[in-house]
Amino acid sequence: MNERFHFQRFADLHANLDCAHLVKGLLPRRGLAVIWGAPKCGKSFWALDVALHIAMGRQYRDLRTIQGGIVYIALEGGAAFGNRIEAWREYHAVAVEAEADFHLLVTSLDLVADAPALISAIEDEMPDTPPVSVFIDTLNRSLHGSENSDEDMSNWVRAADAIGQRFGCLVAVVHHCGHEATRPRGHSSLMGAADAQIAVKRESGPIFSTTLDFAKDMADGAILMNRIEPVDLGTDADGDPVSSCVCIAADGEAVKATPARRLSDRNRLALNALTALIARSGEPVPAIFQLPASVQAVRVDAWRDEIYSKGILDPQAKSPREEFKRVRQALQVRHLTAEREGQIWLTT
Repeated sequence: MNERFHFQRFADLHANLDCAHLVKGLLPRRGLAVIWGAPKCGKSFWALDVALHIAMGRQYRDLRTIQGGIVYIALEGGAAFGNRIEAWREYHAVAVEAEADFHLLVTSLDLVADAPALISAIEDEMPDTPPVSVFIDTLNRSLHGSENSDEDMSNWVRAADAIGQRFGCLVAVVHHCGHEATRPRGHSSLMGAADAQIAVKRESGPIFSTTLDFAKDMADGAILMNRIEPVDLGTDADGDPVSSCVCIAADGEAVKATPARRLSDRNRLALNALTALIARSGEPVPAIFQLPASVQAVRVDAWRDEIYSKGILDPQAKSPREEFKRVRQALQVRHLTAEREGQIWLTT
């Protein structure tokens, strides 16, 4: 009998009803999550805020969480994280002695070479209960090599997988975007390996959005609006004020729409066609989507037919499906549209 390969037969396979999320509808229970965006867009503040809510077992924006230990590896701006955590405690009125299974690690790291030692260190730090998530902030500071190299990025992903598999946890990495800010920076093998991808985008002033680009076994398109809020921490030895910031909900805040000039002519015409179609025949999205009652949607295939009828895309082209897919993705990555269960709507 082969002990290495264990096959499961059809009759033995059943639905797994165990909780499959770390933050319901946002972060999966296990695997790899990529939190990406431009510099200074708020991604580290958002990642830390989510991590602290999980560590304390608090709901996140009315989304259920699984409470558990968090390892947060700060590879950029590590010296500021003590102030950020103190600001979080101040804002949320959390006592210093409050129970929170949160472990901050400020260090330098080559994840590929250091993964075995890091796993051992986490086991020593948390001998009784393994972490439910390990946050790595950022990918660039934990990768010794090139983000654009297939080999280097694949090795990094395997090292992250080793951590996730050892602890049965989610590895969440904070990452930068490329020059055009339309996708995470570096080789596409990272996106291919991700179980969830969350885009962080500065909107206007202190307001920024987080959008679930995709997640395996979860509906994508969820959008959270956030605001950077300053918090006074006291004064230093010279009597000067000391402050830091927290990430808080900003639902209802005005959002500056992405300028249309960033779209190609074809994508702009496709967006105009969607806008007109929704105005003409849109219907309210299902209540289960938990969106404002004013949001109207149409079927994705109805929009596709509208694009074909207006000559924006040619249904007789060599690869019409790929062309339509590229149009959809171009609008989604700019946070102009969102989709779920075959329906599409405008997000701005």
